[in-house]
Amino acid sequence: ALEARKTMQFIFQNKSYFIKIHRGVGWYETIENLIRLRLPVLGAKNEYLAIKKLESLHIKTMHIAAYAIKGINPARQQSFIITEDLINTISLEDYCQPWKLQKPNFQLKQDLLKRLADTSRTMHDNGLNHRDYYLCHFLMALPKDGDLLDASSVTLSLIDLHRAQIRKQTPLRWRLKDIASLYFSAMDIGLTQRDYFRFMKYYSDKPLAQCLAKENEFWRQIERQGEKLWQRKQRKGNSIL
Repeated sequence: ALEARKTMQFIFQNKSYFIKIHRGVGWYETIENLIRLRLPVLGAKNEYLAIKKLESLHIKTMHIAAYAIKGINPARQQSFIITEDLINTISLEDYCQPWKLQKPNFQLKQDLLKRLADTSRTMHDNGLNHRDYYLCHFLMALPKDGDLLDASSVTLSLIDLHRAQIRKQTPLRWRLKDIASLYFSAMDIGLTQRDYFRFMKYYSDKPLAQCLAKENEFWRQIERQGEKLWQRKQRKGNSIL
């Protein structure tokens, strides 16, 4: 629960849901964000539109059960969004954590890298950036009892879209922020240099040599921003997510 937003889980007709209730953030916070050149999150509409955008791009995400908005004044507007609980899933942050000590299945790791890169490129190429783009916001469906987790059948869903932004084109700074956040959240799971190169190739959709030659500064900035996030986390002594 935050000052202007509360998230709760509930059961209806034996099915689990999450509801995010947004209350007006007030004019002070709205103006403060605008002064800092930040778009304030005024309500549930942001997440509603982002989910619809992902659906149009065939990127798996949450399923909307209900959405409503009340009021015209953006500083006092009230709204909510209800999404179905993605049950029997695990976040990639939790799933990948043991990789540093226990190597994962090679093919599965490569498939996950490609899925993340393809999702990131598709989002950014179509004007959508997440702003909280960490491994913990990707949920992977677990296999049913008796089934094995197979690379060809992995399903990933992207969640927590209330701060997402939609434009005609994604500005470079927001591409950088998303990928740097993802890089930061994967820094401690035992990925190799080759793994990073594979992600770069998939995201750029170019041969690696061409990617390194033409986009070298882009990837160096991602590395620097990721390192800054890591150092900030170390200073705070806890997660910044």
